[in-house]
Amino acid sequence: MTGVQTVGVVGLGAMGAGILEVFAKQGLHAVAVEIDQAALERGQAILKASLARAVERGRMEATAADEVFDSINWTVNFDELATVDLVIEAVPERMDIKKDLFGRLDALCKPETIFATNTSSLSVTQIAAATSRPERVIGMHFFNPAPVMKLVEVVTTVRTDSEVAETVRALAQSCGKSPVVVGDRAGFIANTLLISYLNDAIRVFDANSVTREGMDAAMSIGAMLPMGPLTLCDLIGLDVCLEVMDVLFAESRDPVHAPAPLLRSMVSAGLLGRKTGQGFYTYEKPGSGKVVADADTPPAQQPLTIPSEVVVVGEGIQIDEFVQVCGKVGVDVRRMSYNDFDPTLIPADLPVVVGVMPIQRATDISAQMGTRRGDVVGVHTLFPNPKGQMIEVAKTPFTRQGVIDGVLAIAAAAEVTAVICDDQPGQIIGRLLVPYFNDAARMLSSGYASADDIDTAMTLGCGYPKGPITWLEAFKLTNICDVLLDVSRLTQFPRHLPTQILIDSVAYGVGIREMASGQS
Repeated sequence: MTGVQTVGVVGLGAMGAGILEVFAKQGLHAVAVEIDQAALERGQAILKASLARAVERGRMEATAADEVFDSINWTVNFDELATVDLVIEAVPERMDIKKDLFGRLDALCKPETIFATNTSSLSVTQIAAATSRPERVIGMHFFNPAPVMKLVEVVTTVRTDSEVAETVRALAQSCGKSPVVVGDRAGFIANTLLISYLNDAIRVFDANSVTREGMDAAMSIGAMLPMGPLTLCDLIGLDVCLEVMDVLFAESRDPVHAPAPLLRSMVSAGLLGRKTGQGFYTYEKPGSGKVVADADTPPAQQPLTIPSEVVVVGEGIQIDEFVQVCGKVGVDVRRMSYNDFDPTLIPADLPVVVGVMPIQRATDISAQMGTRRGDVVGVHTLFPNPKGQMIEVAKTPFTRQGVIDGVLAIAAAAEVTAVICDDQPGQIIGRLLVPYFNDAARMLSSGYASADDIDTAMTLGCGYPKGPITWLEAFKLTNICDVLLDVSRLTQFPRHLPTQILIDSVAYGVGIREMASGQS
């Protein structure tokens, strides 16, 4: 038993209706409250549609769905909340609205009632200050869609009673969720890491390093994320992304947390993503997820000529894999190592393909080519991959289009996805993932959350294939640090420098989990 038998849910948008469904399915007596009848009916429609989908997909019987809906006390009368054990709000993400609501509930509810906020980034401590019972105020951050997503971040303040925290943790667990208990910091675990990564991706895109389609393909196919960052921004809502970044920046005052200028401009222009029908992509209509062509949609690729021979510079499994791709489509390969590279041995006009991951760059080889520097292009192969084979094609400022087209032709013939990007530290995948790993390592080192909780938050809350700590341990940490040093030189953000726990892990020759346990 969790000690909570009756719950109230205030605010019945998609999130509030989803939380209501979670509680009602668990058999808790639920009171659903909205500000007026029209809003209440919208919430009822959302829940009915969700239950209907569950029935259609065979997840529950129609009679059970009817019982869930009928068990809820739907009302516009706030007085119905007077005797519930816990009230959770899912009202708009504005501090003034939340504080006003909790102040009103404080005067209405019994002294034992727990107040939970579903805020994704606002200060739970400030919200609690609007009540006379801050020790009974807590964050209970569900993820959308709440009936499906397993993660709940249970957010405690310096005033939250430990018994309240355990009650809410147990409640979430009894509802089939995987709760992680953390302190009250802007963004908590998931949004701190996710929205920072999205903000970084917008900056990279705004620098014209890659097309929107290329960036999203790189991260969804190459990094195996559920979707690319720009598609995800459109799904979340650019206004929501901006709100969270503003909260993160207000707390940290770190320039890396300042919202990307393009993000703020798009929100100001009303380009909020799917909800408005236009964001980074254009959609069939507001609320639709169907992307339609617009002025930025790349034209269909014309047939390209496959080169008969290429020079491949580099060593290691990624280069071996690219050579195999060339062999599949009948391209002869002359191989050179980085150390043995000699531009005088390369016949005129022969494309030079350089392996560029983790720290080697095509630009370094191009600089040795003199007047033939345009013949050089970089590749970063990502095989094998359950989502399909992919190559990042890294162009220098001098790379000839014909050389790029040659690599694209090889990839197309081999049915390999190719993404063109600038030759920069980490290309696209490494450029975006490595700072994300660094942020996760910093969070672990600070003691804010355990390695398991960080990994749980990102796998269950964001659908990542691996948590960042587990993912990070699969790489050579010296390479991660080297890429971070290059990225920090590029961005001039001190936060992109390797965090101390990574440096120490390299120095001691131990994994990051072992390093963290040694620090504690």
